[in-house]
Amino acid sequence: MPDVQSTVLEFVNKLRKRKIEGSQATAKCTAELLRSVISQQRVPHANQASALIDAVKAVGEQLVAANPVELAVGNVVRRVLHIIREEDLSLATAAMAGLDLLDASDDEEDGNSKGVGYSPMSAAVVAAAARSTLRPPSLQTLLEGTPESAAVPYTSSSGADSESKTADKSSITRKLKHDVIEGVNHLILEISGCHDQIAEQAIEHIHQNEVILTLGSSRTVLEFLCAAKEKKRSFRVFVAEGAPRYQGHLLAKELVARGLQTTVITDSAVFAMISRVNMVIIGAHAVMANGGVIGPVGVNMAALAAKKHAVPFVVLAGSHKLCPLYPHNPEVLLNELRSPSELLDFGEFSDCLDFGTGSGSPLLQVVNPSFDYVPPNLVSLFITDTGGHNPSYMYRLIADYYSADDLVM
Repeated sequence: MPDVQSTVLEFVNKLRKRKIEGSQATAKCTAELLRSVISQQRVPHANQASALIDAVKAVGEQLVAANPVELAVGNVVRRVLHIIREEDLSLATAAMAGLDLLDASDDEEDGNSKGVGYSPMSAAVVAAAARSTLRPPSLQTLLEGTPESAAVPYTSSSGADSESKTADKSSITRKLKHDVIEGVNHLILEISGCHDQIAEQAIEHIHQNEVILTLGSSRTVLEFLCAAKEKKRSFRVFVAEGAPRYQGHLLAKELVARGLQTTVITDSAVFAMISRVNMVIIGAHAVMANGGVIGPVGVNMAALAAKKHAVPFVVLAGSHKLCPLYPHNPEVLLNELRSPSELLDFGEFSDCLDFGTGSGSPLLQVVNPSFDYVPPNLVSLFITDTGGHNPSYMYRLIADYYSADDLVM
């Protein structure tokens, strides 16, 4: 697969150089890349699922290693692996059910007149039923019906039966890749529409004349607040500036452009202003299996302030940010250090950074972390594209999206 391999290497370089901004864009690009890998992967007649799983894992390991801090990459890889396993199980179940129905009808063949048929359930219907038990049904699944053309007619001839069984096995072999690609397409649509799905719930949580505090810049938070504004809710937003990158300034400009009353405060003023706040709403970089949250640096301080003053602390996160790993897992990299130049001017502090002190190391060191960790006991509510959930329920929600065999790649 020269074309796919070059695409993989190109995407790996983008991840390594941090050229893709945002977890949603990264997750969507990852899903689209894996879809290309699956569509061009040659699979044997037998053990198709194993071949697809091996191919996706091989690519997934490269992507995760390129940017281990972006947990959305590993989440999407595991979601695709889960789709392969579940589609393979659905087709196997449908095949067994079809053979059982055909064998049972053979025993009753003598009593049936020629031309009377039986229509077993198609593999697509069984797969849809299996998916609905594992994760919440999508709107498309609810609207879709079972087409009559999906029914497989039964013929009473024993020779035709054997040909039908052989054809069923052949069609099931060809159908796995099609169903997996269809499942990945649904995943891409889910990632693309997560902001809208979360924003639709804003009217249930933001009330008239409230004061909302947020920190840093998050498109999910932006759309959530603007959705409440569009529903004629009047409220004020306090935005902590998110030093040293000052992402909060960008969010404040966007909110003002959308017509929201906005106040920018320093990060150190969060405790001073929290008594005037009705709710803290933040966007998550990742949600861990224990309900802990990885967010922008400074978010733990906001969570502690909210806990101290009994203010609800709400986290917005799309399902692609739900990570099946725990913070203590060795493969989880919770943080990365950014350039010290965001904090200090090297020209102004050049004397402090002098290496000629005899020990070979500067007297002044700069630590500039990107993320902060919030334990689950400080979180009041998670709002995802599937609804609102308590922190204690996140492990169950995460279990619906991943297979235990894929947690360690």
